[in-house]
Amino acid sequence: MLDRHLHPRLKPVLNAAAALLDRPAISPDGLTLFGFAIGVLALPFLALGWYQAALAAIVLNRLLDGLDGALARRRGLTDAGGFLDISLDFLFYALVPFGFILADPAHNALAGGWLLFAFIGTGSSFLAFAALAAKHHIDNPGYAHKSFYYLGGLTEGTETIALFVLSCLFPACFAWLAWMFGALCWLTTTTRIWSGYITLKSLPR
Repeated sequence: MLDRHLHPRLKPVLNAAAALLDRPAISPDGLTLFGFAIGVLALPFLALGWYQAALAAIVLNRLLDGLDGALARRRGLTDAGGFLDISLDFLFYALVPFGFILADPAHNALAGGWLLFAFIGTGSSFLAFAALAAKHHIDNPGYAHKSFYYLGGLTEGTETIALFVLSCLFPACFAWLAWMFGALCWLTTTTRIWSGYITLKSLPR
């Protein structure tokens, strides 16, 4: 919901930073992999209860995720880079709830499982429509900077990162936050399936 409003404001900053990083030795895919490697550190940090360290890993991962896209746009978006980016993003989004489950299984397991279940709903509806939108050449001017069709909703990247930040700052509240956010994710999934179905149904055969 907030992505389409936040991205235009962050884009000039990311573009300026990408210009500084635009060197032959630095590639967009390399930044994607480096950012993911840092993000993976959030899993053991969370499992050990090192919430501030996990928060730093999460923030750095998201910063590098923005920079790899900005650098890719300078050099030209590629299908391979877009595939790598979205695949690792979804893995990162899954490992954070799993880290909270490992940190306190007795209190977080059920809520964390609910959140992962909800992420499967948002992710599958998102990717299924993106694949068919590409097939039918459906444009999305609201997210023109993406290398694939970005189907929005109540819970997008910005909201998900806000959830992770709040969970690291207030780990005792993770279960409550996960239940609430998971419910919002299912609202997003429902609206995505409905709007995606109606859009594709309306296309000429």
